[in-house]
Amino acid sequence: MSVQAIGSTLNTTDPSSLPNSGINEQDFIQLFVSELQFQDPMQPLDNSQFLTQLAQFVGIEQQSEEVTGINNLATLDSSDQTVALLSHTVQVSNTNGSTVTGKVTGIQYSTSGVQLTVTPTTGSVLTNVNLSQIQLVTP
Repeated sequence: MSVQAIGSTLNTTDPSSLPNSGINEQDFIQLFVSELQFQDPMQPLDNSQFLTQLAQFVGIEQQSEEVTGINNLATLDSSDQTVALLSHTVQVSNTNGSTVTGKVTGIQYSTSGVQLTVTPTTGSVLTNVNLSQIQLVTP
């Protein structure tokens, strides 16, 4: 599992708005009712089968919620690490290959990740600095 760069946004989407990649609660209930509706009265289904199916579905749903929670915790932890860079001196590599040294004076979070603002001792302020551009951090 790869963890997105520091500052990714939390997964706060409504699960019902995600593309349907499998069975959800509503589908399970419809399937459950259909099984009851169309079962053979001479050979009714065993109640333990229904309970087993329900337990499996609940287990899968809980695992999905746990994974989402763990991903959110990892994102929060990485956000704390980004805040720790504030007011530290960093060495940043530019797109032209040169390096610039300055203090981190701002942090901007977006869906694409974290963008830093670095103020060098000389020269203009660097904005939209990606974390991948940072080569060295000093106190």
